Amino acid sequence: MIWWVDHDELLSESAHEAIADPQNELLISAASIWEISIKLGIGKLKLSFPYREWMSKAVVDLRASILPISVESCDVQCSLPLHHGDPFDRLIIAQSSVEQIAIVSSDEVFDRYGVHRLW
Repeated sequence: MIWWVDHDELLSESAHEAIADPQNELLISAASIWEISIKLGIGKLKLSFPYREWMSKAVVDLRASILPISVESCDVQCSLPLHHGDPFDRLIIAQSSVEQIAIVSSDEVFDRYGVHRLW
């Protein structure tokens, strides 16, 4: 999401095509929205606009819906092997598994969980 809005050139060609394809339903995990706000708050991230304006623009530009955090996804996240230490990424992996949806990410560690990763 950050790369689409602020650094499009960092996306792979196939990731860019998948995101830009109006036939694809795009979902943004509530975990991503939360993680971005945390990183902004502690100074580990800078965005091109203030947070709320940036997030609104991202959701509109991506034609995306917000994927809520469910008890089922959290349950799956609890039982995932510890291939990945980032709790937000682990939740996104669990959501991908529960919802049977692809993840757009350059992070190859996701592949160790058997989810469909687009890059």
